Amino acid sequence: MVRVAVIDYDLCKPHRCYLECVRFCPVNRSGGKAIEISESANGKAFIYEVACVGCGICVKKCPYYAISVVNLPDELEKQVVHRYGPNAFKLYGLPIPQAGMVVGVLGKNGSGKTTVLRILSGDLIPNLGVFEVKPSWDRVLERFRGTELYNYLKTVADGSLRRVHKIQHVDLVRKYVKGHVGEVLTRIDERGLLSEVKKSLSLDSAWDNKVSNLSGGELQRFTIAAALLRDAGAYFFDEPSSYLDVRERLAIANAIRELTPKSAYVMVVEHDLAVLDYVSDSVVVMYGEPGVYGLCSKLYSVGSGINHFLEGFLPAENMR
Repeated sequence: MVRVAVIDYDLCKPHRCYLECVRFCPVNRSGGKAIEISESANGKAFIYEVACVGCGICVKKCPYYAISVVNLPDELEKQVVHRYGPNAFKLYGLPIPQAGMVVGVLGKNGSGKTTVLRILSGDLIPNLGVFEVKPSWDRVLERFRGTELYNYLKTVADGSLRRVHKIQHVDLVRKYVKGHVGEVLTRIDERGLLSEVKKSLSLDSAWDNKVSNLSGGELQRFTIAAALLRDAGAYFFDEPSSYLDVRERLAIANAIRELTPKSAYVMVVEHDLAVLDYVSDSVVVMYGEPGVYGLCSKLYSVGSGINHFLEGFLPAENMR
């Protein structure tokens, strides 16, 4: 069995507790060292997964609920795609983008959906679970050689596939994009779809406003419009319906379906199941332990994938 130990360092407060995790650990009590307060963790708890026996005592004893420990099959280690660091979230597997199709990604918060989009869009080079050395696309391609993902990842690595990524936290756009909505969108229009995008996303009322003055909903529609106006081979939308009302959600779903190039890879992460059902041709489900580890399911039809998610059981993976 493989141990995955994750510590939420925002919650870990060793100066306010009695170090129950260290004191009650059976490995520590028998003279070994499975958990300690470490300088490498900025004076907070650090778990040595190799020494950990997975008893879960530290999980239950921590007064701030900062520790999670799960036991996983050894076979899963062959599928590790990325880990953010020691005692941090671990991602297993990646969904396969489909040319000419919209692939929806659903799952709980903290299951790895945004990490998946960052990797497939090229914003994050996966480290394959080895965080001690700088990640490289050469190692990634060697790992995925002979798989369905290889050809796609090769185009990402060599830059031959242009990707557009609509980020989740659209409020960050205010910091980096200056000017009026109309000016910015006119400047970045590479596909000659300015009037169609403006109409479909109801941007008339915000057209003359500064980007820094936009509301959350206006900012969401602005960033989606900016993505649709770019000429690319792959489009990634991370939670495009947040901040929007029901009518606007249907409008952006329709825009993503109708205004992305018909031969492009399109992937959408979405919590609103009605929007996901409307916009997607197929779905993948991210499952696992939120904030600890995430796995990617096989590709399902939209109806089957959503129903399996709601039922809490994935038949192909035999996973509840």
